[in-house]
Amino acid sequence: MNNYETVFILTPVLSEDQSKEAAKKFRKVLTDSGAKIVHEESWGLKKLAYPIQKKTTGFYHLFEFQDAGTSIADLEVAYKRDERVMRFLTVKLDKHAVAYANKKRNKVKGEKTERTTAKKEKAAH
Repeated sequence: MNNYETVFILTPVLSEDQSKEAAKKFRKVLTDSGAKIVHEESWGLKKLAYPIQKKTTGFYHLFEFQDAGTSIADLEVAYKRDERVMRFLTVKLDKHAVAYANKKRNKVKGEKTERTTAKKEKAAH
């Protein structure tokens, strides 16, 4: 099993619910073709570095998944057929990138738990 990461940018004319619906569709494409989703992030509406299709913002979404390489073609065909997708990129992660992603994920989880415990301590005083 190889580790992969895919990021796609959806058009900004969608609502928040419509962008979640599109991400759900691509998640289903991956799981139906046998991939195991390791991590998923929705980065929300972000400014683009350069205009794409005369738009300056877009909804970013990231999937990290494990697969034998069979679902990549299905996923990219689904991206190309969907008019809501402005750009996408899928890359195979080497062992260093996997270690970095795990470290980054654990660090973010640690920060969230620190914030919640700090809030609880303030509320207790």
